[in-house]
Amino acid sequence: MRIARILTRLNLGGPARQALAADPELVRRGHEVLTLVGTPEPGEGDLFPELEARGLRVERVPGLGRGITGVGDLRALAALGSRLAAFDPQVVHTHASKAGALGRRAARRSAPRAARVHTFHGHVLEGYFPEPVSRALRTLEARLARHTDRILAVSHATAEDLVRLGVVADPRRLVVVPPGIELAPFLAIAGRHGALRQLVGAREDTLLIGVVGRLAEVKRPELSIDVLTLLAARHPRLELVFVGDGALRGALERRIRALEPGLQARVHLVGALADMPAVLADLDLVLLTSRSEGAPIALIEAAAAGKFAVAMNVGGTSEIVAHERTGWLGDTVDELAYGIDRFLTEPALAAGLAVRARLRVAQRHSAEALATRLEQVYACVVEERSCAS
Repeated sequence: MRIARILTRLNLGGPARQALAADPELVRRGHEVLTLVGTPEPGEGDLFPELEARGLRVERVPGLGRGITGVGDLRALAALGSRLAAFDPQVVHTHASKAGALGRRAARRSAPRAARVHTFHGHVLEGYFPEPVSRALRTLEARLARHTDRILAVSHATAEDLVRLGVVADPRRLVVVPPGIELAPFLAIAGRHGALRQLVGAREDTLLIGVVGRLAEVKRPELSIDVLTLLAARHPRLELVFVGDGALRGALERRIRALEPGLQARVHLVGALADMPAVLADLDLVLLTSRSEGAPIALIEAAAAGKFAVAMNVGGTSEIVAHERTGWLGDTVDELAYGIDRFLTEPALAAGLAVRARLRVAQRHSAEALATRLEQVYACVVEERSCAS
């Protein structure tokens, strides 16, 4: 099949990591894949060179980026239309809101015979913007969904939200496709790498908590500092490192400077780092404090690396972390602190949970598993289009 994939950007987040995992596998299986992407924002990282290095066909789309940009959006729409018309895909697969809106519109105009597939990697349709804005977004997504052959959700929780919010009127068009990534580098971790600990000046006996991901409001990174504050006196060797960048970096820096000096020295901001296996090798556990999630890739990577994860029980996190079986889920800062305390005071228990987490993600979230699920969806919608023509 000829498959066009459209992403707003190839930053270090989940959609780009999944493209990096699945696209080479789809090509190996004989499919022709064209990946069309915009430009990441400063500090987000960029996996564009990684896809190029794999020999994949990936192209920049002028004007494609986050937010509503007016002239930039029109440029992106025209460029997408031109490239889709030239490629003549059988499937156009868009990811996340911006690429989904522009990509599906371009596909209807310039590749009308192509089946349209769109993935929600989580959503911002409720509780993220003022309600009038959220309502307008839900109306837009519902309109787009009516002209989309399949809507994919990365978790059952996300799928249930899409139905509840009225975005997907026909559940038969809705499919849950859990994320998959390249697991081998994480499964191969057997000890510390050393680079991250050297970067932050952590000692050998430092217990290092990692907060991995964009510094964005929905991620609520400031709650991680609240967790550390609760645990600081009881665990004097505990330190916190933020691996990622984003709009909240300045606010987070101010929050850190407001801490008492001893605690300040135990919080580190290192920005976005591309070598996630090296990062995870140096962490003792991963903490996630988000207000909303689809199926966080950071937790899949942590589990594959054999690291204990403590996370807010939101969205699809419970579909990756099984509470008290492969990690710890909580609803408040106090509950997250309690989970970390259990990890630190019962290391044998934590080690057992991490082993089970590793086995669980190896079976469910590999690149091969993701490519197979996508291939099945693509084949189905192409056949439906063929029968209807």
